[in-house]
Amino acid sequence: MPAAPGGPRLLLRRLREAMAESVSPQARLDRIVVLIAQNVIAEVCSVYVVRDDDNTLELFATEGLNRDAVHITRLRADEGLVGLIAKTAEPLALSDAQSHPSFSYRPETGEEIYHAFLGVPLLRAGNTLGVLVVQNKTYRVYSEEEIEALQTTAMVLSEMIASGELQALAPGAGSAARRPVSPRGVALADGIGLGHVVLHEPRIVVKTLIAENVEREVERLESAIEEVRSAIDELVERGDGIGSGESREVLETVRMFAHDKGWLRRMREAVQSGLTAEAAVERVQSDNRARMLRQSDPYLRDRLHDLDDLANRLLRRLVGQEGRGADGLPENAILVARSMGPAALLDYDRARLRGVVLEEGGPTSHIAIVARALGIPAVGEIANATGLCDSGDAIIVDGLSGEVQIRPTPEIEASYAEMVRLRARRQEQYRALRDVPAATRDGVRIGLHLNAGLLVDLTHLHETGAEGVGLFRTELQFMVAERMPSAAEQQALYEAVFSATGDLPVTIRTLDIGGDKILPYMPTLEEENPALGWRAIRIGLDRPALLRVQLRALLKAAAGRPIKIMFPMVATVEEFTRARAIVEREKAHLRRHGYTLPSECRLGAMVEVPSLLFQIDEIAREADFLSVGSNDLMQFLFAVDRENRRVANRFDPLCGAAMRAFRLIAERAAAQNCPVTVCGEIGGRPLEALALIGLGFRDFSMSPAAIGPIKAMVLLADAGAVAALIDAELTKVTDGASLRPALAAFAKTHGVPV
Repeated sequence: MPAAPGGPRLLLRRLREAMAESVSPQARLDRIVVLIAQNVIAEVCSVYVVRDDDNTLELFATEGLNRDAVHITRLRADEGLVGLIAKTAEPLALSDAQSHPSFSYRPETGEEIYHAFLGVPLLRAGNTLGVLVVQNKTYRVYSEEEIEALQTTAMVLSEMIASGELQALAPGAGSAARRPVSPRGVALADGIGLGHVVLHEPRIVVKTLIAENVEREVERLESAIEEVRSAIDELVERGDGIGSGESREVLETVRMFAHDKGWLRRMREAVQSGLTAEAAVERVQSDNRARMLRQSDPYLRDRLHDLDDLANRLLRRLVGQEGRGADGLPENAILVARSMGPAALLDYDRARLRGVVLEEGGPTSHIAIVARALGIPAVGEIANATGLCDSGDAIIVDGLSGEVQIRPTPEIEASYAEMVRLRARRQEQYRALRDVPAATRDGVRIGLHLNAGLLVDLTHLHETGAEGVGLFRTELQFMVAERMPSAAEQQALYEAVFSATGDLPVTIRTLDIGGDKILPYMPTLEEENPALGWRAIRIGLDRPALLRVQLRALLKAAAGRPIKIMFPMVATVEEFTRARAIVEREKAHLRRHGYTLPSECRLGAMVEVPSLLFQIDEIAREADFLSVGSNDLMQFLFAVDRENRRVANRFDPLCGAAMRAFRLIAERAAAQNCPVTVCGEIGGRPLEALALIGLGFRDFSMSPAAIGPIKAMVLLADAGAVAALIDAELTKVTDGASLRPALAAFAKTHGVPV
């Protein structure tokens, strides 16, 4: 198949002219296959497109085969040579196609006289949209240059297909990129959101595919590569602002790819074939995505993120586009991102946000916690989420099942709309319970409090009937700021908190930063294991000025009213007594200067480091109250990183070991007459909260959305019966088995909604 005079560049120019003609989509596609056949001197050129409705490959246009077979011939996604190419997303070149084991004979096409076969996938963002095929009667071997030229042509066709222009050619026809898909991930935040896709880091739209001046495009590509290399080198060498050792390794990996000769050679060859520099980057990256998404090795699949990062850096340089901000969010927006931190989420207008979909992120990640606090449905661990959809696509987020519906059918959309209406009626039932005291059937009073971190969260106090704020996270103010908040700014926030809560009690946690909660303006240490490193109260005690400023702001803001201050990640009683001494010094300072002190100042410790389990009597005597941070306690107790999706679900908080740890805390705190609250995520899940009530816990703090379901559970529960069940089950559990099945059966038998 020797190239025709002019080669691929001439073909691309002719394709551009054909695509600009004012003709029907079918006529345009028919013209394109003729041009391709003429340019590559092939007797056959055919285009197969993935159909929306049944995922089959349909013959959409051909030059050389029987044209009566157009829109008649269909192949399953794994049938024939065309199906093999679609499945593997790899080119296939054969000198004798009919001898290949995957060859599928279709008599209506008349292709039995053709032997040589070359097919390439039509790819976009790694997704297969169709297959482009050329054939010859002679037995011949196609060269690497010919394969490369056909792949370049395929990219132009892919954009035409992805635009949806071909959907009118046959009922139900279109591209795989436009087909409804319903990937399942992990539920992060309860709720159902219907809306349209907004990519957190949107795909750069390459508007100009065909080069006017190839030499100029080569220069642009080389320049962008050098700029990206220099920027990455500077980040790695400078070492500040990178964060943990893992973050540095990510940048080192990106730097390695930036210097990979094979990757750079493929982009240069794509430009030489007639593409613009940005189109060449996009084509090569689409090929990479297609290959890596089909890898079974999780390590290789994870490298896709590094290549995406690098390709996006190059594309932004080439098109002169910086990263998109959070401005201009449309109505009913659903964010789709590879990953996202809580600060990035908080940048968006929550009144317009209906859901979040992430490729990464587990149920106990901080973005999940923030999403639950804001009442935003969220799903994580959706593989290739950013490649499955485009900005503006219709999408549904099911925060109950962990399923995401991308471009849903009208029937599915109607079904979810009905589910939303049912949920709304259930919420009305919960609102009807707002003023009903939370007490079990046997008269045990249960306190239900709110977890918060922003002023907007406090509006839920009235809506839910919460009895106060059991945990106010102060670090969110620091995480969303561009610089360290001043003492006055901190005091203003705390005064606003007290004003919003009125006479209701508020427990404020001091700054819990470090680990995975990095302040962008604060120098960070590179630590091998940041979750166990310099964080929370450890930073406050080592840098007492930071803690003193916050404590002084809190004490001044609470003038004349009671306040509860809680210290995070206390590992020893001595740490708590040191923190309490700093509070006493600040109170003495304010007293000397004539400030009005709080009417009462109670100090508590979070029980989230397992060492406190073995000092529980001592800390219960020293502290005015305790609060169980179950997220970190479970993480440390089971040596499981809650941010690591491979291990985050390896333990059950209702297993025997966890239940005994919780019972120890409840019993020893009660023995010392020390109030104790559960403020971790399990307190907001009905079955887990039922178990904790049976263990002796009487106060819980949770996200606003959890209060209604928990109160409904409490009102129908019998605390004494649950306690008896757990005592009996714990005596039988010797192998670490979970109490979940027994508790679920108990709830069902007794009509307790869990």
